[in-house]
Amino acid sequence: MYNILVCDDEKDIVDAIEIYLKSEGYNVICAYDGMNALEAIESNDIHLIIIDLMMPKLDGISAISKIRAEKNIPIIILSAKSEYTDKVLGLNVGADDYITKPFNAIELLARVKSNLRRYTSLGSMQKEEDVFEVGRITLNDRTKEVKLDDNIVSLTPNEYGILKLLIKNRDRVFSSNEIYEYVWDQPAYNVKKIISVHISNLRSKLEINPREPDYIKSVYGMGYKIVGD
Repeated sequence: MYNILVCDDEKDIVDAIEIYLKSEGYNVICAYDGMNALEAIESNDIHLIIIDLMMPKLDGISAISKIRAEKNIPIIILSAKSEYTDKVLGLNVGADDYITKPFNAIELLARVKSNLRRYTSLGSMQKEEDVFEVGRITLNDRTKEVKLDDNIVSLTPNEYGILKLLIKNRDRVFSSNEIYEYVWDQPAYNVKKIISVHISNLRSKLEINPREPDYIKSVYGMGYKIVGD
């Protein structure tokens, strides 16, 4: 059984999400501020986090940043439509996905299932081989490790999925929609910013100069690809 942490300072929202998740057989741990969430993570084996951004004591952005410093479990942001900048910031500090309030229960459950599936398998793409290399980057799909010059690089499940897709298909251009549908395993809608943020995060971790990347290239108006020997 998966343990899902739900954190929001609005109890009604937490209660509603808890009902939806329990109906699908998930175990739910509830928290009502960022500090409460960090304490819950320390005392429970959490498999996925759903967290609001605007909270007392410790806001969602700060909480996500602290969580990402130690753990790679999937994080889904809950946000109001007006919090667009905060959503982007949340993705930049390590969140995997977001859902906007008011949310649809079916969409919420679909995103939970997709992120859990990706977390447990770190990509369900058929394996043709275990190790892929481009320049200084090595991805070992058996151990689920990514190395840069023999140093392990910590990636979120989504970052790993994007890198795996690109590195397995070197020089092939993938649009933002194609990347989202392949990695997130759900239909793409208005996802350019999501993919752009994840690509930026990958570059910051893997490129010498993220502004002039050697490996993860943008193809204007078309998408992204990996190049190199």
